[in-house]
Amino acid sequence: MLKPRVIPLLVSKIDCSALKMKKKRPALQDVANLVGVTKMTVSRFLRNPEQVSEALGKRIAEAVEQLGYIPNRVPDILSNSTSRAIGVLLPSLTNQVFAEVIRGIEHVTDSSGYQTMLAHYGYSAQKEEERLLSLLSYNIDGLILAERTHTPKTLKVLQTTGIPVVELMDSVSPCLDIAVGIDNFEAARQMTLAMIERGCRNIVYLGARHDERTLIRLEGFETAMRSAGMRPRKMMTLSSSSYSLGAQLLRETCQKYPDVDGLFCTNDDIAIGAIFECQRQGIKVPEEIAVAGFHGHDIGQVMTPKLASVLTPRDLMGRKAAEALLNRLKGEKPERTQIDVGFTLSLGESI
Repeated sequence: MLKPRVIPLLVSKIDCSALKMKKKRPALQDVANLVGVTKMTVSRFLRNPEQVSEALGKRIAEAVEQLGYIPNRVPDILSNSTSRAIGVLLPSLTNQVFAEVIRGIEHVTDSSGYQTMLAHYGYSAQKEEERLLSLLSYNIDGLILAERTHTPKTLKVLQTTGIPVVELMDSVSPCLDIAVGIDNFEAARQMTLAMIERGCRNIVYLGARHDERTLIRLEGFETAMRSAGMRPRKMMTLSSSSYSLGAQLLRETCQKYPDVDGLFCTNDDIAIGAIFECQRQGIKVPEEIAVAGFHGHDIGQVMTPKLASVLTPRDLMGRKAAEALLNRLKGEKPERTQIDVGFTLSLGESI
């Protein structure tokens, strides 16, 4: 019987080793050598193209393109103590709410020559602290946050660095520096009153994560219900919001509160999931159960029935936050430290 032939793997090992070697990046001197000028001339052009002649600038630009040169900004950061970068800390990068906020932020920062450095922390104050320290290690010039609940270390670090800070999503809660957002309490109160005016009497609030804004909206809901002489009820969970969670909460609510005739959901994801589950179970919306959400996502505005929701201007929120931060970096003192971008009630067809 023939033995299997053993084939040496030396070549493969050499290839793997080569892959691990970091390719050398073209240096400023390489660009200078290709053009036939000094490094200082190339550096001057990269900082301000108008400082060299148009013909020379064109040659340098062509050399940069040919070599694939990437400017090293570390010397500028060290000498000028500025990075031209803004840190943005968000609890989620998959949530549509924050995606639109980012779009608004970058609309302003891009046109102003600032880069945005994004990080998310999954609604964990401890992870927010870790991500913050990482962003600060890159010498960011300013910071945009989406939460008001921070660890003692986070608060101390922000106080020590002294960089401008803008907190998003709520315009009422106390802030560290500047706040840009909406009045979540009033928005929830008004939507609840609208549901009551439409005939709902046994409304249940559906909430997830127990984050600050969910709890503020719960307070607005409870205030509206009590002012109308009704008993506020709720179904809360620490799970992340999703359509499937909305369906689950609808089933649990019907079991616990069989007389439910209205659902006010902390966001559109839960509201849409609840409506889909109502349709599966043959529950008529809004005739048997009215459903309202929060934020006014596009899917809720084109579905049948059209979802009643609190419309929040997330893109505008991001723009205002970035503008406020950049103004602070220019040394301007804000006229207001709490900027309210407002909200709109869309009653749709689901209440």
